[in-house]
Amino acid sequence: MAGANVLEFTETNWQQEVVASTVPVVVDFWAPWCGPCRALAPTIDKLADKYVGKVKVGKLNVDDAQDLASTYGVTNIPRVLIFKGGAQPKQTIVGLVSEAELAKAVDAVLQA
Repeated sequence: MAGANVLEFTETNWQQEVVASTVPVVVDFWAPWCGPCRALAPTIDKLADKYVGKVKVGKLNVDDAQDLASTYGVTNIPRVLIFKGGAQPKQTIVGLVSEAELAKAVDAVLQA
């Protein structure tokens, strides 16, 4: 379902791939049964291609990682969190949004 540049985040690799990352990380909290999540998937793929080498982009299945979803207060999906240098997100985007809106949030984190 995900593009070549989209990573799969899990509770096992979360610390290394997201929290300890040296580059910003875009995390798409999603589930296979979520229609809007599936609709957002091509946008996430485009974002991953656009920022390859500058930003990690990946997906976290909330059904498989309920503890992480709970930790970040994810009650509605899709939800995109953007991390940079730690465990607290710098940006939160809720719902089905445009590629331009996501890119704007990523650019803001890159420039911060």
